[in-house]
Amino acid sequence: MPNQLTVAEKKAGWKLLFDGKSLAGWRNYKKPSPPQHGWVIENGCLKLEPNSHAGDIITLEKFNDYDLQWDWKIPAKSNNGVKYLVSEERGNSPGPEYQMIDDAIEIPAKRQTASLYDILPPKNAKPLKPVDQWNHSRILVRGNHVEHWLNGAKVLEYELGSAKLNAAIGQSKFKDVKNFGEKIEGHILLTEHNDEAWFRNIKIREL
Repeated sequence: MPNQLTVAEKKAGWKLLFDGKSLAGWRNYKKPSPPQHGWVIENGCLKLEPNSHAGDIITLEKFNDYDLQWDWKIPAKSNNGVKYLVSEERGNSPGPEYQMIDDAIEIPAKRQTASLYDILPPKNAKPLKPVDQWNHSRILVRGNHVEHWLNGAKVLEYELGSAKLNAAIGQSKFKDVKNFGEKIEGHILLTEHNDEAWFRNIKIREL
């Protein structure tokens, strides 16, 4: 069953960030309450309705070191993402983003699915499912070490605060965002890009 933890997962410290029934634990970015439209519960999934202008949503809690996993799917030509180490003080660039997009769109590798959006590309041979099929993604943050996984394969890893990462940030749209590549305790954020997107089984284990 979706949005449920096994006994073993509970014992290992996993907890759900989405209960399959409500937006409990979430609120709009820079707002005190969850959105009143656009982010809806449908068939046990969290669905972002297209062109709803519902805004990004973030977890009420902040996290430091963790294993974050979730399932997602999008239609053709759609774009979404999950941001992490999110600080609301950064304005429109609150944190690094695990990109989720239809890779059939002609875009640079550093903006394709599972990239560190606009900064670092994923490995070329990544196991992305076709549009409208469920993918399973994972972000691992342990100290300064970060990994992006897609459907069971590690497709990207990097070190926060490293010279390599900072050089890549310097060539990105985030080059003027203060401390963008540094380790902080932050929120998890689901983006709203006007396109339809579906989420389920959003869970986290703090390390």
